[in-house]
Amino acid sequence: MDVRDGFIEAIGDTPLIRLRAASEASGCEILGKAEFMNPGGSVKDRAAWWMIREAETSGALQPGGTVVEGTAGNTGIGIAHICRARGYSCVIYMPDNQSREKVEILETLGADVRVVPTVPYSDEMNYQKQAGRYAQSRDDAVWVNQFDNTANRLAHYESTGPEIWRQTDGTVDAFVCSVGTGGTIAGVSQYLKQRKQDIEIVLLDCIGSALYNFVSTGVATLSDGTSITEGIGNSRITDNLAGADIDWALQVSDQEMVTMVYRLLREEGWLFGSSTGVNVCGALEVGRKLGPGHRIVTMLCDGGGKYRTSLYNREWLAAKGLHPG
Repeated sequence: MDVRDGFIEAIGDTPLIRLRAASEASGCEILGKAEFMNPGGSVKDRAAWWMIREAETSGALQPGGTVVEGTAGNTGIGIAHICRARGYSCVIYMPDNQSREKVEILETLGADVRVVPTVPYSDEMNYQKQAGRYAQSRDDAVWVNQFDNTANRLAHYESTGPEIWRQTDGTVDAFVCSVGTGGTIAGVSQYLKQRKQDIEIVLLDCIGSALYNFVSTGVATLSDGTSITEGIGNSRITDNLAGADIDWALQVSDQEMVTMVYRLLREEGWLFGSSTGVNVCGALEVGRKLGPGHRIVTMLCDGGGKYRTSLYNREWLAAKGLHPG
């Protein structure tokens, strides 16, 4: 019998799914890691569990304690699920530019959600810094600190990377991934590069972030413009991303991403979030660059149900100057 014991054991071991249109357009086999099938609905369940487990193991998190985090939503959702399963309280700081659906899910899970104004990381009122200060003010609390807590990266080195290698029988030619904390691309690339040094690792970035420029020039300078994508892009190099073995980077515009998620919906029946749209755009471009016959893996980060009032609202898109394509 293949039985998993509770929420924690349901995390990971997600399948690879062939993306038909992108594969046919590129002449490559483009595979998506179905992270939306994690029990909390996103790739962030992995990091959430590894970081909480590390806090338990170190003794920083005691029974009945409180877990605090600053998050754009998906990490917080994973944390809130695990806190329910493990008997912890949960406090989440979230910037006010995220979808209302994420806030509602967190509240339903019992989290104390504190939505704060969106300001740069350099501002002391940034949501991450507020979360850290609040955790320090309580004797029973731990700050998860997903951006600089390298248990995040370890989650993908120990689980996601090995799964991709096993599921492709070691025949993967490129791994392509958008980046927020950097944990996914850093952990997966570390594992895959140890087994196949010539694998291409490609970072995908949104407009208004500094990561494309960092990979391309070595300097983390912000690109011009802003993006509607949630949970990806960064103005700094986190401890998780630092030292990651990345070969090159691509930038994906909001309109390219929107066109892709609506195409996936219309043609293949998938309802994905914005980061997945960026990933599939990037995988398609990498396939065209490498040429036919290659096998490319990317991440299907989460479903689109949390974006009904934004990405999947045509009036909202039009107000941003975007269209479904």
